[in-house]
Amino acid sequence: MPIRSMTGFAQVKGQALDLRNTTQLGFTLSLKSVNHRFLDVHFRLPAESDELEMKLRRLLKEKLARGHVELSLNLERTGGETFTLNRQIVGGYVQAFRAAAAEFGIAAEPDLNTILRIPGAMEAGPVSSNGDLEACVLAKSAELLDRLNQMREEEGRGIERELRLRMAQVQKAGKNVEQHRQAVLQTYADKLKGRLHELFGAQIEPERILQEAALLVDRSDIQEELVRLDNHVQHFLALLEEGGEAGKKLDFLLQEMNREANTLLSKTSGLAGEALKITEMGLLMKTEIEKAREQVQNVE
Repeated sequence: MPIRSMTGFAQVKGQALDLRNTTQLGFTLSLKSVNHRFLDVHFRLPAESDELEMKLRRLLKEKLARGHVELSLNLERTGGETFTLNRQIVGGYVQAFRAAAAEFGIAAEPDLNTILRIPGAMEAGPVSSNGDLEACVLAKSAELLDRLNQMREEEGRGIERELRLRMAQVQKAGKNVEQHRQAVLQTYADKLKGRLHELFGAQIEPERILQEAALLVDRSDIQEELVRLDNHVQHFLALLEEGGEAGKKLDFLLQEMNREANTLLSKTSGLAGEALKITEMGLLMKTEIEKAREQVQNVE
């Protein structure tokens, strides 16, 4: 399975039979997702849809791994649909209106047209009582998820191309650093030997100076960082080939790459000459790694 973006949108429409009054009932299912560390599902369903919500939640968890997901169900009732009054909302509004009028000495009565425009004042009946609607919604939800994942996979292919480009740049920078590594080591060794001569002069044997310089140069070698960096890049590319739910693993590898680039820069800081080219390449690595991290934040 290819890698998938966590960003996507899909919508489907359907028809069901309202079993209470044998009229056709249209509905629209919409599904939107954006990036998130975990799977965070939210629903916008008609009142009293708890059973349907549980089944939809189970279906989403089977098909999606990560992302902030919002699923909406809008009903399109036709054919003489009867509505009921939400007495709790309407009664609360009327009571509050009259209490305010009495408190401020205003002779006024609430307007019915205004009251009925209050969200939730009129209800068309619970979805849970309509088994045919639930079955149709669940059937369409499978199609909805397929469409969403098709869009997420298409977005994922674009992200994958971008990530491969960034990794190619990191590898190229690593090879350029390797070309300058020996010259930088020699510069570092010469600098250390000169400094040791200044500090100790004839009080220390030349062989001891060379030993100390060699030890410090070895500690300052960046070969291990280059090897680990290349290994991380290879692992990163292998995860792209493998596909699936790779977002968290890819992000971890990029953190490790950034750590190696930082160590490389710290070991070559303060040196002139060709070391400046290594600094330039190290900064380029960090830039490419950061650009890759921006893309990976949206990978499932």
